[in-house]
Amino acid sequence: MNYHFDFNSVFRNMQPLWDGLGVTLQLTLAANAIGLTFGFIVALFLFNKYAILRMPFIAFVEFYRCTPAMVQIVWFFYCVPMMFNWFLPPVTMGIIALSLNLVAFNAEAYRSAIQNVPREHIDAGIALGFTPFQRIRYIILPTAFRSSLPVLLTNGIVIFQQSALVALVAVNDLMYAGKSLATNNFRPIETFTIVALIYFAISYPVSQFVGWMEKRREIMSS
Repeated sequence: MNYHFDFNSVFRNMQPLWDGLGVTLQLTLAANAIGLTFGFIVALFLFNKYAILRMPFIAFVEFYRCTPAMVQIVWFFYCVPMMFNWFLPPVTMGIIALSLNLVAFNAEAYRSAIQNVPREHIDAGIALGFTPFQRIRYIILPTAFRSSLPVLLTNGIVIFQQSALVALVAVNDLMYAGKSLATNNFRPIETFTIVALIYFAISYPVSQFVGWMEKRREIMSS
């Protein structure tokens, strides 16, 4: 292999990558805020006793869990504006597309956690005269959130990584900035190596924290 590595060509032009990382973090944080909130709301509808209210949310979750994120993003960016004459800034479109995916996966995590809320806790809330909304707010939500937190954090890491897919639709995130820089400096190996290391540097500490949380919960439950 007669190739001379030159990482300095990347280090001298890091600003586009930092700008792209800012967009990636914006996409990730916004998608997680929406996913954590609306994921729980969707999970509650999954338990609705009326099929006419329950089935659309089941279909939503299954659709997003059973189709590739890349197809979802491309479809949302190109089909929604054509079908509904609805045009938004690219970053906003990216946030919505990623959020819908995360809502579905978080809803499933919440659903599993809600099923594991001890019945005694709910009965105690009923005995104390809590309304259904108060039982959800003070009993079900805190318990389910704590139980599902490792999965929610894992989903958050995944959406951070999947945010690179918005580069396909020309959102100027970290991956898109890396692709543009590699085209300009003719150093794709060095450029994409740096891009990969940036993703790793952010994802790895969070994944280690998730592992620590799971081990701690196992110790406390034993």
